[in-house]
Amino acid sequence: MPLLVYLCKKIKMREEEKEKRVKHAVELFEKGFNCSQSVFAAFCDRYGYTEEQGLILSASFGGGIGRMRETCGAACGLFMIASLETGSSKPGDREGKARNYKVVQELAQLFIAKNGALRCADLLGVEKPNMGDTNPEKRTSAYYKKRPCKKIVEDAARIVADTFE
Repeated sequence: MPLLVYLCKKIKMREEEKEKRVKHAVELFEKGFNCSQSVFAAFCDRYGYTEEQGLILSASFGGGIGRMRETCGAACGLFMIASLETGSSKPGDREGKARNYKVVQELAQLFIAKNGALRCADLLGVEKPNMGDTNPEKRTSAYYKKRPCKKIVEDAARIVADTFE
């Protein structure tokens, strides 16, 4: 097979794989998983985690971290993938931390450029709920119509797919 044909097929396969993962993130969200779970679980198998483990590891970050409407859960899922890509496990590894923090800040800028904010409350146009408000909203057709979360999950998953091929 000629090299150019081989490279074109390889590129097409990568694009198809990216789209499959982005679509899977959206499907997970539509099934009722939170934004962080949806993004993280769509990619975690690349790092040796099962989808179930990914769903459990990222469960606390939905709703802007525990429904506190702080950092968007989809962005948290994105940052968790960045940790798996660039995080350090060595104590005192200042260079490793700096490298990871640089990647996270660059990803945050991409996320903000696509969505306008990083904070869940700002993305939703709501006030932060009082501490203690832990009940997630029911996933109804009205929920999906009034919330930008599905698009935000898709955007975060696409950033992962485009950044960490």
